[in-house]
Order: sequence, then structure tokens, then C-alpha cells
Amino acid sequence: MALSADDLAALVRDWGWPRYRARQILRWLYQARITDIAAMTDLSHADRTRLAAEARIGSLSPSEVLSSEDGTQKLIFPLEDGKHIEGVLIPDTSSRTNDRLTLCLSTQVGCTLDCTFCLTGQMGLQRNLKAHEIVGQVLAAQRLLSEDRPITNLVLMGMGEPLANAAAVEDALRRLTNQTWGVGISPRRITLSTAGLSSRLNQVARMGVNLAVSLNATTNEQRNRLMPAVNKVYPLETLLAACRAFPLKPRRRLTFEYVLLAGANDTAQDAARLVKLLRGLRCKINLIPFNEFPGNPHRRPSDECVLRFQAILTRHGLEAYIRKSKGRDILGACGQLGTLPDASVLVRPPGTRSPHPLPIHSHA
Repeated sequence: MALSADDLAALVRDWGWPRYRARQILRWLYQARITDIAAMTDLSHADRTRLAAEARIGSLSPSEVLSSEDGTQKLIFPLEDGKHIEGVLIPDTSSRTNDRLTLCLSTQVGCTLDCTFCLTGQMGLQRNLKAHEIVGQVLAAQRLLSEDRPITNLVLMGMGEPLANAAAVEDALRRLTNQTWGVGISPRRITLSTAGLSSRLNQVARMGVNLAVSLNATTNEQRNRLMPAVNKVYPLETLLAACRAFPLKPRRRLTFEYVLLAGANDTAQDAARLVKLLRGLRCKINLIPFNEFPGNPHRRPSDECVLRFQAILTRHGLEAYIRKSKGRDILGACGQLGTLPDASVLVRPPGTRSPHPLPIHSHA
């Protein structure tokens, strides 16, 4: 098993060590990002020896790093059971925010949902990620970067539906946002994206991070075609009612993501219906022209169509932005993460296990 912060505190207490020892160990794991118990130099040699005899530090490390011509990097992580997940490092080179570096995290191997425009959804669900595997992506990515190039923002928009793995996601966010012993990222710099699990939106409020809702349709008939699994349980009226009831903090807004699919949801009529659906909500809309991938029947709409759709929204007072897709040439853009059903799976042997029987945390 992998120990949570509470588990580690209990272990330290059972061993008769001072309580602060747990915080020391957690800081080594999450702030110093060490992978060797011997490196915990503020623990005595005897304490390190005992800890190493009872526990180990696991880690994630990418087996492949694919670089896009636009500077985006896709990281392919082998897990201990031989499965793989993907994360994406996305730099922002605009003059205003050239220090911004976003990491897109995965929360499941595959996905529990079946959205027709998403490669991950075509994989099916292989398993949920554990909290330490979610955090491990952040630590592994930061290890690839120089000390003066920190990850500034996190988006839980990679493989999987985060709210279908809510307990592990919430645990991971506690480790990522803790300022005393954790990674120390502000919740304001973290966004969780959901396909619309309405009954679990309040869990996002408890986590304190930003909420993005993947909408992608303006009628239930459309959404049943594009996102059948989620819309059968949470149709549009249920989802939007939950969004209106969501306890937004001051100066925060909901984000609605709308993947534009040529001939499927990109007409002027769709834009007009979207205006009506979102009227009165404190929100912004990210328009995402579909990122094509082999074997998928959907197509990316023309630039003219995208601009026309945006213009209708803005004309009616909605803030709508066209999201620039990065990493398309390495299948690293929105909706492109995962393994094609007819492609040979990238196989790596499971990571060699430490002789120590009890993981502290599997992290990088």
C-alpha cells in the first residue's frame, strides 16, 4: 500500500518518533522531491535505516518524452502494473505570461466515459489512478525542468474523468496544495475538468480548485450522440441546474468547454442556444476546435465557422475564447491522449520493485 499523510503520521507515532518527523519526511518527498531515503539528512542514520527497512519511495519516470514544434511535451508514464498514462507540459510563450507553464494531469487509465470526440474515451476504463500516481506526474515533470522553471498551473484534463475517481483526486489535491509539507501549489492555479457529473460538483467546491465543465452540446439529443454515458445520467437540465447552484467564490467564474465539431454542434443555431443555456451564469466559454486523430469520424470546423460561433456568443455578452490547441503534432492536444484501439500498445516492463515491502509514496 501507499501511505497517505495521515498514514505516515500514524506510523511515526507507532514507532515512538516525535510528531514533527512525519512533516520532515513529507517535505523531503514533496518539496525536495527526493527518491532515496538516505538523502533525508535531517533524520539520524538509525532512523533512516529503520525507515528504509520498512518502506520505500516509489517514483514515476517517463519512458517517452515527445516534443512538439510549438514547445509542448507529452510525457508517457509506465505504471507498476505495466499500464501507461500520459501528461502534457504546455508552455505559454505569449509576451504577457511567458513564465506560465501548465501541466495537464491524468486521473484514470483510460476513461469511464465514452465521449465520441475523445481518444481516451475510446480506450474504456482500465483502472483509476491512486493519489500518489496523480501527484507523481507533477513531481516527475518538475524533475525534467530546471530549478528556475517551475510548473505554475495544473489542469486535471488529461486521461480520465476526475470526478469518477473523486476520493483519490481529492487526496492528491491535498498533497499538491499543502503549503507546510506539500508541493505548495495554490488552488487558484488548479482547474478540474468534468464531463458533467452533476451530483459531485460540490466535491470540487470542497477541494477549492477551479471548475471547468465540458458541455459540447446545446440539446440533449446532441449530447446523447456525443457524450452518451454521462448525458443519460446527467442530462443538460440537471447539469446546468447544478452549475447554477455551484458555490462560486468571489472573483471566480465557471469555465465551460465546448469542443467544436464540424456539422455536429457548430452552427449559428447551436451558438444561439448556448447563449440561452448560459444566460445569468458567471462564466466564460473556451471554444476548442476539434483536434483530429486517426480513425475518428469527426472533423475540425473551418476557422471562419469557429469565428462566427464566437462572434454570436460575444455579441450577446458572453466571454468566449478560442483555445489554441498545442501539441497536435504529437497527439498531445485536448482529446488526443491515449492509445488508438488498432495501434500496437507501447509496452514497458513494470518498474522493478524495491526490496522494501511498504511504499511510502509512489512519486518522482
